[in-house]
Amino acid sequence: QAQLVESGGGLVQPGGSLRLSCAASGSIFRDNAMGWFRQAPGKQREFLAAMRSGGSTYYGDAVKSRFTISRDDAKNTVYLQMNSLKPEDTAVYYCGADSTYSALVYGRHHYRGQGTQVTVSS
Repeated sequence: QAQLVESGGGLVQPGGSLRLSCAASGSIFRDNAMGWFRQAPGKQREFLAAMRSGGSTYYGDAVKSRFTISRDDAKNTVYLQMNSLKPEDTAVYYCGADSTYSALVYGRHHYRGQGTQVTVSS
């Protein structure tokens, strides 16, 4: 049974916005820091954002002024609000979880979802 399930991807025009969701099982959401990553064809995985259960956040340099991570504890869901999207944001986006917040920041995760495709194109 999938433990992290992403949704919300799709096709968007440059300058547009999308909100991605990641629904997690209760135990994963409760016991881990949550994060978002992306991977474009031919490129390495890129860390985007992470959030501790206490609410503190950290962002990758490429997205810190445009993307916002948030969580809804009642729904065991973490979100990624993406604004001012650019063609270079095109990638598969996925959420990850790890007991160690710093692991996420350094691009590692113990759990991950299957991902959702985001395409930014006119």
